[in-house]
Amino acid sequence: MGGGIETVVVDGMAIANQLRDGMKTEIEALVAGGYRAPHLVVVLVGDDPASKSYIKGKQRACTRIGADSSEHILPESTSEKELLELLDRLNADDSVDGILVQLPLPKHISPETIAEAVDPAKDADGIHPLNFGRLLLGNARLISCTPLGVMAVLERHGIEIAGKHAVVIGRSNIVGKPVSILLQQQNATVTMCHSRTQDLAGVCRSADILVAAAGKPRMVKGDWIRPGAAVMDVGVSEVDGKLIGDVDFDAAQGIAAIITPSRRGIGPMTITMLLRNTLNAYLSRKGIEPTR
Repeated sequence: MGGGIETVVVDGMAIANQLRDGMKTEIEALVAGGYRAPHLVVVLVGDDPASKSYIKGKQRACTRIGADSSEHILPESTSEKELLELLDRLNADDSVDGILVQLPLPKHISPETIAEAVDPAKDADGIHPLNFGRLLLGNARLISCTPLGVMAVLERHGIEIAGKHAVVIGRSNIVGKPVSILLQQQNATVTMCHSRTQDLAGVCRSADILVAAAGKPRMVKGDWIRPGAAVMDVGVSEVDGKLIGDVDFDAAQGIAAIITPSRRGIGPMTITMLLRNTLNAYLSRKGIEPTR
């Protein structure tokens, strides 16, 4: 299989902890200098158990780096108008630096409307159209968190991007599109694949860097992977009570140079980049140049 390559399984949690330690040091220096700590507000509509668990994880991460966090948990029956009114108040609150509206939202609330209602300067999720436009232009400070996490993993593992062929499976606004732009900005040649792509397996086999973000468990087979490729598995699905990625993890062993697992892979990096965005939003609002 793949000429006996020893596949490195990425420890996303270890990378995340290193980055969080750096942010903790930054925040400690700010507080010592007389500034308050950055403040992230998470808004949840409904009582989805998975979403509540995600929020707790984000709160723990904030506590670890010395940032403040608070939450607004609203009933499922909350109207779009009521949610927009809350966002108006948070936008106007000078003590709030980052705002995250947890997805998915109830069907009667438009996620596009809500994304546009968040102050772009407090858009911790990096999904406001203005921030997306700035990403296209190459001058965004707040960028979608999962793509930032993917780029950080590639950087930490010394994966060369310039001149390489990157294949992205999936064209969502929160992963596929932004990660393709970030890879282009690092001088990769990028192919975006989707449900209409012909010979998807063949396209994947040409990738030096493969980003799987389709949300289809084990879609990417071992023989879809070019020997020595860097495989970033972003998709997470629950199958028989287990979290499964878009890539057949076992089949990729011995073929991929590195791969992110379903657990402790890109997930911890996504939360870390949410913290980074919140800190960068805080620094920008205070007129302090961010370190990254």
